[in-house]
Amino acid sequence: GNMSSRKGLNGACSVHEYTGSFIGQSAHFKMTSVCGHVMTLDFIGKYNSWDKVDPAELFSKAPTEKKEANPKLTMVKFLQVEGRGCDCIVLWLDCDKEGENICFEVLDAVLPVMNKPRSTERTIYRAKFSSITDTDICNAMNHLGEPNRNEALSVDARQELDLRIGCAFTRFQTKYFQGKYGNLDSSLISFGPCQTPTLGFCVERHDKIQSFKPETYWVLQAKVNPEKESSLTLDWDRVRVFDREIAQMFLNITKMAKEAKVESVSKKEKVKQRPLALNTVEMLRVASAALGMGPQHAMQIAERLYTQGYISYPRTETTHYPENFDLKGCLRQQANNPYWAETVKALLSDGINRPRKGHDAGDHPPITPMRAATEAELGGDGWRLYEYITRHFIATVSADCKYLQTTISFSIGPERFTCIGKVVTSPGFTEIMPWHSIPLEESLPHCEKGDLFPVGEIKLLEKQTSPPDYLTEAELITLMEKHGIGTDASIPVHINNICQRNYVTVESGRRLKPTNLGIVLVHGYYKIDAELVLPTIRSAVEKQLNLIALGKANYHQVLEHTLDIFKRKFHYFVDSIAGMDELMEVSFSPLAATGKPLSRCGKCHRFMKYIQAKPSRLHCSHCDDTYSLPQNGTIKLYKELRCPLDDFELVLWSSGSRGKSYPLCPYCYNHPPFRDMKKGMGCNECTHPTCQHSLSMLGIGQCVECENGVLVLDSTSGPKWKMACNKCNVIVHFFENAHKVRVSPETCDLCDAALVDVDFNKAKSPLPGDETQHSGCIFCDPVFQDLVELKHAAMRHPMHRGGQGKRQGRGRGKGRRPGGRLNPKKPKDKMAALAAYFV
Repeated sequence: GNMSSRKGLNGACSVHEYTGSFIGQSAHFKMTSVCGHVMTLDFIGKYNSWDKVDPAELFSKAPTEKKEANPKLTMVKFLQVEGRGCDCIVLWLDCDKEGENICFEVLDAVLPVMNKPRSTERTIYRAKFSSITDTDICNAMNHLGEPNRNEALSVDARQELDLRIGCAFTRFQTKYFQGKYGNLDSSLISFGPCQTPTLGFCVERHDKIQSFKPETYWVLQAKVNPEKESSLTLDWDRVRVFDREIAQMFLNITKMAKEAKVESVSKKEKVKQRPLALNTVEMLRVASAALGMGPQHAMQIAERLYTQGYISYPRTETTHYPENFDLKGCLRQQANNPYWAETVKALLSDGINRPRKGHDAGDHPPITPMRAATEAELGGDGWRLYEYITRHFIATVSADCKYLQTTISFSIGPERFTCIGKVVTSPGFTEIMPWHSIPLEESLPHCEKGDLFPVGEIKLLEKQTSPPDYLTEAELITLMEKHGIGTDASIPVHINNICQRNYVTVESGRRLKPTNLGIVLVHGYYKIDAELVLPTIRSAVEKQLNLIALGKANYHQVLEHTLDIFKRKFHYFVDSIAGMDELMEVSFSPLAATGKPLSRCGKCHRFMKYIQAKPSRLHCSHCDDTYSLPQNGTIKLYKELRCPLDDFELVLWSSGSRGKSYPLCPYCYNHPPFRDMKKGMGCNECTHPTCQHSLSMLGIGQCVECENGVLVLDSTSGPKWKMACNKCNVIVHFFENAHKVRVSPETCDLCDAALVDVDFNKAKSPLPGDETQHSGCIFCDPVFQDLVELKHAAMRHPMHRGGQGKRQGRGRGKGRRPGGRLNPKKPKDKMAALAAYFV
């Protein structure tokens, strides 16, 4: 039928409308989406201050609230506008616990604005589906159920536990250690009930490598010559000995024999089983080990393939296909792909094998290709993952691989040796998964018991036991699954977190090597309370959360009990922190000994040291004060100029030549001087009425893209002059090669923006009539029109995201500034000026 589509008011979600029938009645449908979770859990405002709140209060005293997960998307308002006046709602969210939780977030937003139902009328429906195919969608629509409150509650419980426990430990240890050490090189020393045991596995392997002592052992190797030209290498039945003299004795005995006698020949048909159907954890393991993709990246690609309809739902713990699953239908989809068409057609004509019986977790069918695709359609990593999923699926319905194993047992003197050969009789699934095929070996000679062969050589090989290697991501995923750390959905997130926090680095072969910081933290936890890092306690919590989802445990009791345990652990951890500190002292330098002198402190006038390691900051060892700085950019001294309020030398932060830069006072940045300023504001947001670096003196006009920002002249940018928004990442380049650019106290009559005075060198002046000076409004003055160009800053920091709208030309008429321009020359009276000055 006819369908109309439009963008919703938040610009991110589309709304599709059409008329059809619903439960036997004619109905008008509206179909839209959300972007992940609508709401997120956080502490109420005052408990988000690290400086004013004791982390211990976060366990029980601090109230939490649900906030919009992404306020810019105004998702609640969008849902309410679209849901107003609707009679029924059908929820098509992902069919897992997180999806169930989002169902209730959507319901909380739209139920108040929907039409009120009659007493017994049902208005809320839940669609259960595993792939985005016509069959699955129609089937789900014909069998609508209800959302599962218990599964949603288990997610709420996990969110609250992770928030309270994670924030309390993270805030305490971050403040404690960053206040003492300068080269930790991590902006956050985070703790997480899943993240920390994940790191524990990596450090445990590191410790095994460090404590490994290699041992020397000896192996006897014999070669026999069945025919003149050929030789056969035999394996010693004793495998190896660790005593040199005994090994030498065995060598001497066997060397006396000139012939090897065949003691037995056995032939056995063996089977290599086809793989179980594919679940999330196995997909992530293979993606890391064979495709070189990190788990987070692999999961993002799998989700994209799912939303585009190429594969079934990628988050599943099940490795068993239900009886009614249309295996042949999925296989037919693949009959024309040149890579596996022959195998597929052969399977369809000869009949497919029922997949092996796996584990049924009751969530979703295994990950299955749902429609054909080409490399050109999916590109790069998308194709590589899709190809693996498809090959794996075809292998599950193929035959097992069969081979004939021949074992010949020899005696040379009193010692026994063996030789094994394998010959494939039916390749089965290894045709489609060639990396699982039986390796080709040299064929064994035809022989019978009692045959004699001349011995070619016998020698003693000296070898050493080798240490284990660092954990690969694939091995770590296996350990996490085995110990119940995280879920199939959260495992990639936890691994990504320990990499982001600089606790481990990803080495070649995707091996995870712990950093100094990661090692010291885990050793510290072991020293104070091993349960903080061992998988046991989290595994028990996961079991409790699963019981909530099944309706077998009480949400409030589980929450209260778990928080009580961790609260006690936290108090013990705080009391025993000196134990971890002793380990830190050995590996890291105190603040006073790190960094390079950069700018002068306003209190003692001595040089403060700039510590570049994350989080970058300034430290005055004389006053023992530390001042945080903006991250992800460079910091340098700003012409030795000082702040008029506190006498601290200003520093200049820059995100690079293409980005923006602004000066800041280290003291004001950490202790806002005026009531309308917040912590973390530079001079480009400072409302000081007369300082030459402040917003009042350098602000030009309202930002052309965001609502609250002001475009501020970057007075250090000449000769490639620019102004940048002090809130979003808009940059306006103008007046290239001008000699001087100044902000005038006068304002534009049309748009209220500040006028700009520009001086050009005579040789390079673009002004009409070879003029070298001009004063005007950059938005409205026709002379300036071709000299202004809008750009987006190359920002690398989440704090500076935004400004994602369309480029709006030169922003004519948008120069009006909130509250007009502060004019320093005309204060209302002296007292008012002082009041503004000393809040």
